Amino acid sequence: MDILSIIEKKRTKKSLSKAEIDFFIDQLVNQKNIKDYQAAALLMAVNINGMNDEETFLLTDAMLRSGSIIDLHQTSGIIIDKHSTGGVGDKVSLILAPICVALGLKVAKLSGKGLGHTGGTIDKLESIGVNCNLRRKQYSSLLKNVGMFIMAQTSEITPADRTIYNLRNATSTVQSVPLIASSIVCKKLALKTDYIFLDVKVGNGGFCKTVSDASKLATALLKIFKKYQRRAIVHITNMEQPLGRAIGNAIEIKASIDFLKGHPECLNVKKLIYDFVCDILLATKKITKRNVGIELIDDVIKSGKALKVFYQWVKAQQANMTLLQNGRYFHPKHKLIIKAPNTGYVNYHSTKAIGLISFHLGAGRLHKEDPIDYHAGIFLNKINDEFVTKNEPVATFYSSKPIDQSLVKQFLDNLHISKKCLHKTKPIIIKVMDK
Repeated sequence: MDILSIIEKKRTKKSLSKAEIDFFIDQLVNQKNIKDYQAAALLMAVNINGMNDEETFLLTDAMLRSGSIIDLHQTSGIIIDKHSTGGVGDKVSLILAPICVALGLKVAKLSGKGLGHTGGTIDKLESIGVNCNLRRKQYSSLLKNVGMFIMAQTSEITPADRTIYNLRNATSTVQSVPLIASSIVCKKLALKTDYIFLDVKVGNGGFCKTVSDASKLATALLKIFKKYQRRAIVHITNMEQPLGRAIGNAIEIKASIDFLKGHPECLNVKKLIYDFVCDILLATKKITKRNVGIELIDDVIKSGKALKVFYQWVKAQQANMTLLQNGRYFHPKHKLIIKAPNTGYVNYHSTKAIGLISFHLGAGRLHKEDPIDYHAGIFLNKINDEFVTKNEPVATFYSSKPIDQSLVKQFLDNLHISKKCLHKTKPIIIKVMDK
């Protein structure tokens, strides 16, 4: 058995066996006998030709077994995990986790860095100095004493996924359903929690473009979780427009803190957070009525309990608290205000295009080893369906380097201002699946 024959088999649309998938993962991670370009070739073949349910399960299982499986139940309480497939401006985990902890749950989460036009939770946390490379004693202590942690994959936990995740980003194989499913599930299974909540983004700003595609991914995820007898719920949510106004890394930390202070960016972020947290509280039997959940969320925000959890958490993970508390963690050298060319209602043609502009401002990475600009990003002064007058700010660009005027043109080409409101904004939660 060798990697070339495995690549050839998948290139010619044949199914891979357990032995072949195990060989690939073992040679890639443990023996290190497979080169990046060979792994990239196989990932591209999978991206083009797909995998059946059994192959996807076998890939997930091999990736899971590449590292340790950690049982977190040495601490009391209900432990949940929450994961998103990634979107533009998606800072939900940063807000939702402290709220859940303030409401009596515990949160344990493995996250990744940004992929393509979408941001990564780890990048956002590292923008304020949070240490996401935790050892077992550290995250066990965090869960016991703070109630939560968010960390990156390590050499101990799903090392195969860490390697493949970076290669997917650098080879434009991010949107493959089997690769998305195996990546998500192996991380969720590596930490033994009580409940797993997943947010599958759908629309031109997510990896799934249609509800049908999102439902297929959700079904694939749930099938694997069922084989492992793990309780999971999938929310299919709208990514037809950026989630909120802030897009980037440090700028999304600012938006998250503002939310926890009681100042959400806009209605779509608030509704998603409230609905998602209520569903978590219902599933974990913390409440029996949704209106009670809304009141509880309001209380932990108004009282400052959720914000206190946020600060306790990031401090415990070694954030730069001096910069965080004096507001100096977001300080881009360059700022450019984009003004509306005329008067009317805002409509962005493509959410992905906005994510790519943020990417080119420096907030994303082209190659797996590339550094990113934590201060790069976009603030949307106006979002879909909002009214703007001519020469009023519609967006603000930020970067640590001079801003390329071609990005301004790309933004304006993607912007349509109409005389009548197009009502492009759709419900934020489209569908919930648990079977």
